[in-house]
Amino acid sequence: MAYHNTRDVHHAEAVEAMGRLLAGEWGEALLLEYVFVEVATVLAARRGIESAARVAATLLEARELAFVPCSELFLDAFETFRSQQTAALSFTDAAIVSVARQHEDSRVATFDRDFRDLDGIRVVPS
Repeated sequence: MAYHNTRDVHHAEAVEAMGRLLAGEWGEALLLEYVFVEVATVLAARRGIESAARVAATLLEARELAFVPCSELFLDAFETFRSQQTAALSFTDAAIVSVARQHEDSRVATFDRDFRDLDGIRVVPS
């Protein structure tokens, strides 16, 4: 979101992070279905359906991203969501944590501070 929104407080950081991501610095980039849904929904509400559809199509067509369907992840995501001590993570965020923990490096690319204190999660950019 911050990468495409020049007015976002994190825009400059997002541009730098995108360069690092595209350079393969953090390994394969995964796009969870839940994140896709959230991005499309927020963009449609804030920028209109035309902008949301354009960005959504770009994400789905990006060779740099591996799309991860989430239906198989639902129960793991729900367990992460249910077991959190505070209500800091949305369901989408819980799904991200579940998938990240299944990968060796457990990296999550986000500006969301709620991820920084989670056990076993490495936030990039740092």
